Amino acid sequence: MIEVGYKLSSEEFGPNALVDYAVRAEQAGFAFALISDHFHPWTDRQGQSPFVWGVLGGIARATTKLRIGTAVTCPTIRIHPAIVAQAAATAAAQMPGRFFLGVGTGENLNEHVVGRGWPPGDVRLEMLEEAIDVMRLLWRGGVQRHRGRYYTVRDARLYTLPDAPPEIMVAASKPGAVKLAARVGDAMINTEAERELVQQFDASGGTGKPRYAEETVCWAKSERQARKTAHEIWALAALQGSLFTEIARPSDFEAAMKPIQEKAVAEAIVCGPDPQKHIDAIRKAQRAGYSHVCVHQVGPDQEGFFQFYEREVLPKFGGKRSSAKPADTVTISVAGTRPGTDRRTATPRRSAPRAGRRS
Repeated sequence: MIEVGYKLSSEEFGPNALVDYAVRAEQAGFAFALISDHFHPWTDRQGQSPFVWGVLGGIARATTKLRIGTAVTCPTIRIHPAIVAQAAATAAAQMPGRFFLGVGTGENLNEHVVGRGWPPGDVRLEMLEEAIDVMRLLWRGGVQRHRGRYYTVRDARLYTLPDAPPEIMVAASKPGAVKLAARVGDAMINTEAERELVQQFDASGGTGKPRYAEETVCWAKSERQARKTAHEIWALAALQGSLFTEIARPSDFEAAMKPIQEKAVAEAIVCGPDPQKHIDAIRKAQRAGYSHVCVHQVGPDQEGFFQFYEREVLPKFGGKRSSAKPADTVTISVAGTRPGTDRRTATPRRSAPRAGRRS
């Protein structure tokens, strides 16, 4: 049975809303969540980009059983892998058995900000492998040293460690990254469900390891509204080629997406309220060999999406139909209309049990 998760879109929502949505995902019956780790959103229109490690601290205190991973963190340029190791160890200590670290080679959009350049893809892959070695070294505990081709660690010790180190999920869209994921990763993640990548993963030694795919959707009360929202906020679903990794500024992404028509976006992602389309997209990933699918709902109407999935989709994959009544409506902070965010009326989570304080 495939596990269905929920995507916490840091590009669209501020930190408090992301914590609320994590709790709501747990209540709805999603098996796990993935949270994006960006310095910039893809576009100014998306309007947000909180620091993921601060948000994870809030989620740790507000949830009790939801498994959550970053999708994905780049531990190579913007942040030294020793610091990522410390952050991930803390998150894993706060959420025993519930946190895993997704890593990848990154995007120029986020990594250029520290002025260390943007290496070619093969170099970024080498840097990622060494970064993984550094993080696992530090998770052993004790004083550690490392002198490698790209990183140096001098007399470093992580004093706050979880009982078990977090699993590492590696993002892979090309053969070299797939081989790395199979060889050193505990799992692989793809931004789309592609059977060929799963086959390459297995052939490279990944047989039996979890395979995650992201599925972008836009639920709305009508297909027309869903298509409009998806085009306005997530036109990059129809963006082709290597632009994702190479473009440096949100304004440049805006320019690259200007020619993309609404029809192209609607063909790239599921739009609208037809439950069968959402179910079929998940089953397609399952047939391609994926064990986990993370659903990313585009746009501000996350509560409508949660209620729809509780009622129409999750029960098809082992979830339980929710009999809870909608919560009262209050105002929470969300984003999605213009840069800087605004205050908008939305249906929030009901209070969930708080986890006990953990060291």
